[in-house]
Amino acid sequence: MCKSVSIAKTNDHTPNEDAVFCSPLCIAVSDGAGGCGLYADEWSRYLMEHLPKDAPLCSFAEFDEWVDGIWEVFYNEHEERAKEGDGILLNKFYNEGSCATVAAVWKSNDKECRWIAYGDSVIFHYNRHTGLLEHSFTRLADFSNPPRLVSCKDPLEEEGFCSGVFSIDDASIVFAASDALSHYVLMMYELSKSEEFESELMELRMKRTSNSQLLQMAEKEALKFYDDVLNPLLRSVDSEADFKELMESLCVKKLIDTDDYTLAIL
Repeated sequence: MCKSVSIAKTNDHTPNEDAVFCSPLCIAVSDGAGGCGLYADEWSRYLMEHLPKDAPLCSFAEFDEWVDGIWEVFYNEHEERAKEGDGILLNKFYNEGSCATVAAVWKSNDKECRWIAYGDSVIFHYNRHTGLLEHSFTRLADFSNPPRLVSCKDPLEEEGFCSGVFSIDDASIVFAASDALSHYVLMMYELSKSEEFESELMELRMKRTSNSQLLQMAEKEALKFYDDVLNPLLRSVDSEADFKELMESLCVKKLIDTDDYTLAIL
């Protein structure tokens, strides 16, 4: 049974720019880029509302065709909204539009899930029997780079698109998260297998960014990935209050960046 939860930045009165979709056969996350353009929260919700839910988008061509078929209605409506403001607002919309990430996964059958991702929201597959975590992202250090974003006015770049298939079984947990939470999950997993991921961890250490500071704090934590990281997340998704409390505790420990947080479990 699918579950999802999404909260805005704690102690911040800005809107939640994340959006989420959740059904027994499809989950998806979109993270509106508030630092780019206007109406990021509305664009992320629009993308989730119009995402095909019954059949997966399997290729960049299909993804591009989908975005090409929906952007214009949103653009025209929000262009009119921007015209109601001053010229600076309208110019910002013309120059930057609205931008967001998209990550989605569809359950094809009991043995397979198909996923797509554009930007730094991430699809994960964890197997409780093998202890392996698969994901749709590139490398841990790449969270420190500006993500490619789905725009309501600019063409997509094929280099920003990823897709794949997860082979699943009864021990599988498939979930999606927006970027700050995804970074936390992947960082803690790689730390739990630090010898295997030493090159990726070293790459992040050398970046000297806010994410490398999170890693520095996380390295002080003794942990078992499923017991100490994933299971608390899975339990918290039933209650927005519990999820918020968990995110706040991770912020206090300086293990996660301050952001909107979204989690969906298939």
